[in-house]
Amino acid sequence: MLTIGVDVGGTSVRAGVVDEHGSLLDTARVGTPSEENALEDAIAGVVEQLRNRHEVAAVGLAVAGFVARDRRSVMFAPHLAWRDAPVADRIAKRVGLPVTLEHDVNSAVVGEHRFGAARGARVAALVALGTGIGAGLLLDGEIYRGAHGVAPELGHLTVVPGGRACPCGKYGCWERYCSGTALAATAVELLARYPGRSTVLSREIAGDPGSVTGRRVAGAARDGDPIALRAMAELAKWLGEGLALVADVFDPEIIVIGGGVSESAPLFLDEAREHYAGAITGARFRPLARIRTAHLGDDTAIVGAAALAMDAARTPALGATG
Repeated sequence: MLTIGVDVGGTSVRAGVVDEHGSLLDTARVGTPSEENALEDAIAGVVEQLRNRHEVAAVGLAVAGFVARDRRSVMFAPHLAWRDAPVADRIAKRVGLPVTLEHDVNSAVVGEHRFGAARGARVAALVALGTGIGAGLLLDGEIYRGAHGVAPELGHLTVVPGGRACPCGKYGCWERYCSGTALAATAVELLARYPGRSTVLSREIAGDPGSVTGRRVAGAARDGDPIALRAMAELAKWLGEGLALVADVFDPEIIVIGGGVSESAPLFLDEAREHYAGAITGARFRPLARIRTAHLGDDTAIVGAAALAMDAARTPALGATG
C-alpha cells in the first residue's frame, strides 16, 4: 500500500509518496498560499501530481496548527488561513481519497516512532526546534492530544519569568530562549554587550542586526566565532533546562530533537544533555531519557502523516472521502 503525506507549513506545502516501510518514493512541493481556497487548491495540486505517477490509497495532512480532537478540522493555525475549517472533508472531496488530519509535530513523532529514532519506545517525545518550538508526545505508543486536541504546547512553558516577550502574549517562553529565532536574538544581545568580540558574525551582519538569523549564527559558530559559540552555549543550556521539565512531567524513554535547528546538533546537543542530566529532578538517582536527533530529517512529518493515512485506509471509519 502507498499513501501520500502532506506537510502543510507556513512557507511551503511538501508532499511525498510513502510505502509501508516508511520509504519516501517521490515528492512534490509548492509555496503556501495565504488565501484559504488557494491553499486547498495547492494541497490538491501536489496530491494530484503524485497520484499521476503512483497508485495511492489515502492522504495524510500534517498541519502546523490546532487540530480538533476528531482530526477532521483545523481550529486555528497561526501561519495558515484556516479558522474552524473542516479541512479533512474539503480535501477529501477535492481529491476523492480518504484524508486524515493531524498536527505536524504529532505526525513527526509518529514517523520517528514507526521508522526512526523512537522506534519501539513506549513513551516518546519529539521537540522540533525551528522558528519556535513544536512538540509531540506518545504515551503507550498513542498520540497524546489533551482534552481538546491541542496538547502539548511545550514551547510556551515559562522558563524565565518576566523574560523575553513571546508572540503568544506571555513572557519568558521556552521557545524565546531555545529556537532558531532565539539563537539570533541571543547573538544580537551578545554583540551589543561585547562589541569587538565577534569576528565572523560581525563581518557578516555588517552593522545590521536585522540580518542575524539562527542559520547564520550556526554557520559562524562552525567557523569558531566566539559570540556565535556563546550563543550556541546559551541555546544548549535552555534546551537542557526545558528537556528536564519535560522529563519531570512525562518521564519519556526517548526525546527526539527535530526541526531545522537540529541540523546544527553537533554544536549544542552534548552540552544540552549535560544540562538536562543536572537539572532533572532526582539527578543521578533515576534513569535518563535518551536524547537523539530525528532520523528522518525534514521528511519526518510527511512520513508520519502518510503512516497515519495508511492506518485510516485499513480502518475506513477513521478516514473520509468526498
